[in-house]
Amino acid sequence: MKNTLHIAGREFSDNARTKGFWINLLMFPVIILASVKVPQLLEEKAKPTRHFVMVDQSGELAGVVDAGLERHYKRELFRKLSEYMKTHMATPEGEDGVEQPNMADMLEKMPADSFQMDMTGDMTDSILDMLDDYDPRMMDALANPESLDAMLAFMKPKMKEGAPEFEAPRRMLERVDMPEDEWGELDPMTSSKDDLVAHMKPYLLDKKAFRDHKDPLFAFVIIPEDAFQQLKGRDKPMIDPTEAPKLGVQYWSTNLTDKDLANVIERALNLEVQQRELLARNLDGNEVMAAQSTKMLFASFDPKKAVGEEVVSMADTIRKWAPIGFVYLLWVAIFTVVQMLLNNTVEEKSNRIIEVLLSSATPWEIMVGKLVGIACVGLTMMVAWILSLLGVLKYLAGPTVEWAGVVLEVVQTSGLLPLFALYFAAGYLTYAGVFLAIGSLCSTVKEAQNFMGTAMIILMVPLFTMVFVAQDPHGSLATFLTWIPLYTPFVMMNRAAADPPMFDLVGTGVLMFVTVILMLWLSSRIFRIGVLRTGQPPKILELIRNLTTPLKNQ
Repeated sequence: MKNTLHIAGREFSDNARTKGFWINLLMFPVIILASVKVPQLLEEKAKPTRHFVMVDQSGELAGVVDAGLERHYKRELFRKLSEYMKTHMATPEGEDGVEQPNMADMLEKMPADSFQMDMTGDMTDSILDMLDDYDPRMMDALANPESLDAMLAFMKPKMKEGAPEFEAPRRMLERVDMPEDEWGELDPMTSSKDDLVAHMKPYLLDKKAFRDHKDPLFAFVIIPEDAFQQLKGRDKPMIDPTEAPKLGVQYWSTNLTDKDLANVIERALNLEVQQRELLARNLDGNEVMAAQSTKMLFASFDPKKAVGEEVVSMADTIRKWAPIGFVYLLWVAIFTVVQMLLNNTVEEKSNRIIEVLLSSATPWEIMVGKLVGIACVGLTMMVAWILSLLGVLKYLAGPTVEWAGVVLEVVQTSGLLPLFALYFAAGYLTYAGVFLAIGSLCSTVKEAQNFMGTAMIILMVPLFTMVFVAQDPHGSLATFLTWIPLYTPFVMMNRAAADPPMFDLVGTGVLMFVTVILMLWLSSRIFRIGVLRTGQPPKILELIRNLTTPLKNQ
C-alpha cells in the first residue's frame, strides 16, 4: 500500500507540474467565455458593412428593397434597445422605489404619425415575437428618429444612475449608388444582364476599387425590366430548372456564407409580389396578412411535472439537451487522462524507469499507483472545469445572454453533476485498464499510436450517436448501446434527463461494476506480462496462453 501511494503521488506530481496541465485548466474557461463573447464582438465590431449596388430596370422595386433593408435595421435597433433597457433600467418598485415604464405608456409618448402599421413586415424572428405582448407598432415607431428620441427621453428618468447613453447600432446592410461616370458607355437601365455583370465583376473580385470603400463591393443585384412577368407559383407557367437562374432577379456575390443580404432582398421582393397578387385578385392585402398572422394558441406540456407547472419552459428544454454537453465533456475528460496514462507507461518502459520501479514494488502496486495518480489528475481537472463553467455561466447570466442563467440553474438543480462524477469514475476505470494494458505492451510511442488509431475509431461511437440518443432516449439504439460496457457511461449520461427505467439504471450499474472489476483483472495480468517483456510485443495466442496459465496453476 505504501509503494502504491508513493507511485500515485509521483504520477500526480509529474503530470500536475507540467505546463500543458495548467494551460489546459486555464484555457477551458477562456474558451467557454470566448465562444460566447467573441462572436458578439465580431458581429458588432469586426464585421464590415455590406455595401451593394442594385440596378432596378423595372423602375418599381428599388423602394421595396430599401423598405426591406429598413425593416431589417428596425429589428436590430429594437434588439439593442431591449438589451439596453434590461441592463440599465432601474429595479422594479418595491426594491428601490422606482417603477419600470410600460411599453404602452412609452408608445403614447411617440408622435402620432409614427404608428402607421406595416402589415408586410416579417414578424417571424424571435425578437419580434416579444412584441406580441406589447404592440407590433413599436417597430414602425422606431423607424422615426423623433420617436426614438421621445422614447429615450421618456425612459431617462427610469434608468439607473450613471447609465450610459443609448447608441444605435450601425447599419450592416447598405445600398450604394454607382456613380454615373463609373458605368462608362453602359446604360444600366437598358443594358443586358451579361454586360452589367461583366462590368461589375472587377469590383466584386476586388480587382478594381469601389469608390472610397476599404472593402470590396459585397454584392451586385439586377432586377430585370420584366421581373413581374418572370414569376413562379401554383398557377404560373412551369419553368425549366436549367433556365430558371437566367431569369428573374440575379444576386452576385463572392461571399457564399453570409446570406443576410440575399435573404432580406428576397423576402422584401416576395412580399411585394404577394401584395400585388392579392390586389390583382381583388383581395385586400392587409386583411389577408392579418388572416395569415392569426394563429391558434399552442403550448407544450410535460405530464411528468407537478400539477399547475406542466407548461414546458426554456429550462425544461435545456434540461433535456444538457446531457449532450456532459457527454462531450465526459468523453474529452476520460480520453485526456487515459492518454496521459498511456504516454507515461510507454515512456517509462522505453526509458527503463519501469525496471527501477519493479525493484521496489510489484506490478500490481505499480499499476494501481498509476491508476490512482492519474485519477487524481483527472479529478483535479474535472473539478476545475466544472467550477470554471459555473463561474462563466454566472458571469454571463444577464439581459444580453439570458440563456446562461437558465443553463446555470439547470446545471445546479438537475442532479446531472453527481451522475457525471459517477460515470466519469466508471468510464475512467474501464478505459484506463484498456489503455494501461496497451501501454504495457508497447515499447515506443509509435507502437502505441497504432493501437490508438483503431481504439479511437471504436470509441467515437458515443459522439456520433449522442444527438440521436437524446432525441429518442428510450429507443432501440439507445437501449442497445446502453448495454455495451464500453459505451454504457456515455449513453446513460445522455439518457439521464429522460428518466430511464429502473431496470436500466440498476442493471447498467451492476454491468459497469462487473466491467470495471473484469477490466482491472485482465489489465493487471497484461500489465505484468508487458512490463517484464522487452522487444516485440507478444502475439495474441501467446498473450492468451499467458493469461490462462496462472489460472490453471492456482
